[in-house]
Amino acid sequence: MRRRTFLGALTGARLMAQPLGGLKITRFVTHKATIQRDYLFLEIHTDGGIVGLGEGSLPARAAIVEQAIRWLEPHFTGKDPSGVEDHWDRMYYRLNRWRDGSPLMTALSAVDIALWDIEAKRLGVPVWRLLGGPVHNPLGVYYSHWDSTARDGSPAALAERAQATVEEGWTAVKWVVRREATLRDRIATTVARLDAIRKAVGDRLDLALEMFETFSPREALAFAHAVAPYKPLFIEEPTQRESPQVLGELAAKSPVPVATGEGLLTRFDFRHLLDHRGAAIIQPDVVHCGGITEMRKIANFAEVYGVELAPHQWYGPVAHVASIHAACCCRNFLFQEWDGASDPVFRELTRGTCPAQKNGKVTLPDRPGLGIEMDFAMLAKRFPYKGV
Repeated sequence: MRRRTFLGALTGARLMAQPLGGLKITRFVTHKATIQRDYLFLEIHTDGGIVGLGEGSLPARAAIVEQAIRWLEPHFTGKDPSGVEDHWDRMYYRLNRWRDGSPLMTALSAVDIALWDIEAKRLGVPVWRLLGGPVHNPLGVYYSHWDSTARDGSPAALAERAQATVEEGWTAVKWVVRREATLRDRIATTVARLDAIRKAVGDRLDLALEMFETFSPREALAFAHAVAPYKPLFIEEPTQRESPQVLGELAAKSPVPVATGEGLLTRFDFRHLLDHRGAAIIQPDVVHCGGITEMRKIANFAEVYGVELAPHQWYGPVAHVASIHAACCCRNFLFQEWDGASDPVFRELTRGTCPAQKNGKVTLPDRPGLGIEMDFAMLAKRFPYKGV
């Protein structure tokens, strides 16, 4: 063996013999804030100075999630943060058999995201690199709750806003279908809005409709047939998410693709939805479904069924970025929900490190970890927690 080859092999052996981690978790620090709705952020500190960012925002439940995170903290203090899969297994299966529910899973998700951030920072690479990606970069995004940025909800105002939205580079938007006195009124209002937008911008915008679980199966089917001529990208949560069989029956008859999944937790919940063919598009949320670790598994599971991935996201900048790290590696990725109205605030709070929409897409951060930093002093000063 040549001397150079021998020395190279010896050096490689020494590198492989190094400990995997070498860090110890010292404490959890939480930050709550209210920016129209409540947000909860997590910092996991280590003795090596690396701090992992996570997010556990849950509408009207931030304080409960915070207590769940506090319950988890002593089970992590003093432990090596590496080995995220083992930590997930420990949190979900081994610490307590009573493990389900949105607050508990949101706490688990916050910790999982922060652990991925630490591990990638320790190795000096972006999280997506550890996940084997990207398959998609940049990633398509759609402007969520888009109609709230119009001067009013009239068809004329939405047509005007649609033209401006196209000029801003967006290629897809979504809004919540208005509640009206009757189904006939809901259909008439929505059709008038869709018609005005299509006349203003044609097919330059994909349009998605959030139905907010406020329709019966009969009403949802009638609504789907009424809006189908305007080619919506999807109708979201037309009926209750707890009834995958009903969603499956509706999806089989609907002329518009059905999307759902923001309120489902782990691949076990999604299995029932997928087995019943209840959605053409699933929408797991990285801060509820089990973090980056579980979102990847859910997406891969859905691919077997020919179902596309459009992650739900309506929280803070950490959650937005964690979601695109997880989604970029998934072949069946379609779109990422994006809080377009909060882009300027998120850029400020992250010192310009949160991705911003350009031409209907966002580009993955290339810095180590999640690739963003949070200005928690600014957050506390400008957006004190109100518990709304």
